[in-house]
Amino acid sequence: MPKIVCSKEDWIALGYSRFSQRGIDGLVVEQMAKKLKCNKSSFYWHFKNKAKFLDKIVAYWIQQETQSVIDYVEARKSPIEKYQAFLEIFFQHDPYLEFKFYLKRYAVKSKNHQQIIDEIDQRRLDYTASLFHGLGATKSKAKTMASVFYKYLIGYHEMHRYRKPTKHHLKLVKKELSLLIQI
Repeated sequence: MPKIVCSKEDWIALGYSRFSQRGIDGLVVEQMAKKLKCNKSSFYWHFKNKAKFLDKIVAYWIQQETQSVIDYVEARKSPIEKYQAFLEIFFQHDPYLEFKFYLKRYAVKSKNHQQIIDEIDQRRLDYTASLFHGLGATKSKAKTMASVFYKYLIGYHEMHRYRKPTKHHLKLVKKELSLLIQI
């Protein structure tokens, strides 16, 4: 017999995973309830509707994929240690990589979600620029370097999305980036 209520966090974590795999089509309440082994009424106990659920998933994504990355990098002492940590976290295998791509597709119909994506992109660019500035680049050059880095990151993930990274992939990334943004 299924549980009556699953935790809000259980729903959000599963929603994040399923959205990363199939976009909005992955957020079928009945299927998620079955996966969580609880009644679908549990969903409505925590969320008014699917739109509110998606908002919570997006907030979770922001925390997991932006704020926690910044916190992780900022725990390092020197600018070079921060940069190394930044590369390691961004170029690891990420099972939730598709989340942003699916969110971008969804945002075509949702101005609110497009605004969130734009804000997160800007926050990421600003943070990346601050890392490059900390490494000695002028603010102007750091901003350009951040833009190039971000575009490289997106292209890299697009090219490697269905492959597991080799044990030497980070070395190759560092070599390519050193030529591209001259660190």
